[in-house]
Amino acid sequence: MPATPPTRRPSFWVGLAGLAVAMLLGLAGGWATALALGCLYLALCAGWGVLTTRTWWGRMPRGRAAATGGGALVALVLVAGLAGGTTADDPPGEDAPAAPVAASGSPAPSDDAAPGTVSGVTPSAAPTTVVELRDPVSAQEPTAPAEQARPGTALATVALLEVKGRAPKTGYDRDQFGPRWADVDRNGCDQRNDVLRRDLTDVVTKAGTHGCVVLRGTFDDPYSGTTMAFERGESTSSLVQIDHVVALSDAWQKGAQRWTADKRRLFGNDPLNLLASEGSLNQQKGDGDTATWLPPNRAFRCAYVARQVAVKHSYGLWVTQAERDAMERVLTACPDEPLPSGDASQPAAPLLPDAAEQEQSSGSGGATSGGSGTGGSGTGGGAAVTGGEPGCPVKGNHSSSGDWIYHVPSGQYYDATDPEECFGTPAEAEAAGYRASKR
Repeated sequence: MPATPPTRRPSFWVGLAGLAVAMLLGLAGGWATALALGCLYLALCAGWGVLTTRTWWGRMPRGRAAATGGGALVALVLVAGLAGGTTADDPPGEDAPAAPVAASGSPAPSDDAAPGTVSGVTPSAAPTTVVELRDPVSAQEPTAPAEQARPGTALATVALLEVKGRAPKTGYDRDQFGPRWADVDRNGCDQRNDVLRRDLTDVVTKAGTHGCVVLRGTFDDPYSGTTMAFERGESTSSLVQIDHVVALSDAWQKGAQRWTADKRRLFGNDPLNLLASEGSLNQQKGDGDTATWLPPNRAFRCAYVARQVAVKHSYGLWVTQAERDAMERVLTACPDEPLPSGDASQPAAPLLPDAAEQEQSSGSGGATSGGSGTGGSGTGGGAAVTGGEPGCPVKGNHSSSGDWIYHVPSGQYYDATDPEECFGTPAEAEAAGYRASKR
């Protein structure tokens, strides 16, 4: 009677399927990888047999299981060695280093030439000089573009700026830089109107202000590259704002907190650091430096960054590394951009009395519809004002309700007012469209 073949347990077929899967996964890396994974699988299964005396191919004493596992590991090492030898014989790829090139006048060696010989040339006693091609490397660190720039340019000045980290903003307040638009050049007109007369064309000034207050004009905004009409008014004046090219907060964090109050006041009203700009873009910029904000108008970026460099160099402000890199990156595209200069003691623009609009005034005091200058805390249209802040005896302020109100030292709110404009007398404030405060 024929012998009955042994019956295989389900675990046998499961184990065999696992071996097949392991080898199939290895085929993606070639036959050597498939064999290596198979040997590793068998070694792990034999290791389980050492612990339990059971494997998927049947019961097995610990000694035999250990021998089986060891054999699988030996096979794994052999397969790995064969795979490594095959890889070493493969031709070099694109990333392989270039072969040595024979010196000038010597033929290049052939691939099948014997060692020490050159194809087509009889070996001689004199050794052949071989020169390796290497990437050219300068013996010195590359020089930054700013250090190579022509002296006197904005790019060359970037190299003169001190590089330090940004200091904390602790203690910063707009009032640290004095009254807004103080008349630092003592021409009898506030800095906002001085800058408007400088940066606008077709300017018309208000009658009775000695050619100071700009009523309207045409503004070619350098930040956006667009042209707009400017008209002074409660709802329109803010469309054109005066930007501090180097923001006051930025200056505070990069050296200005160490200055005297007089130097900060001069900085906050220096025409070199003031540019008329579209109001929305001025708000968008905030206290950004070159590394964080540039004008959308790319054609103006060189001039804008050059002015920032000039201001920071003139006042001894430092820059961050990121800021210096950004300045250099912009100015490298225009290496001959000149460094702007200015004198804070000189007016941004002359007064324009001949261009003043001759409007009819209401009353004999020369006041406009803003009031006669005799009510509230006013002192009379042309009366002199005593006391108050130097350079700002009469403070003009835009109230939250939209009214334009001026305050004199005797008024209740003078000390608490952060002025939009400064005037010498109530008459000047009234001529500019302000009315006297009722308190």
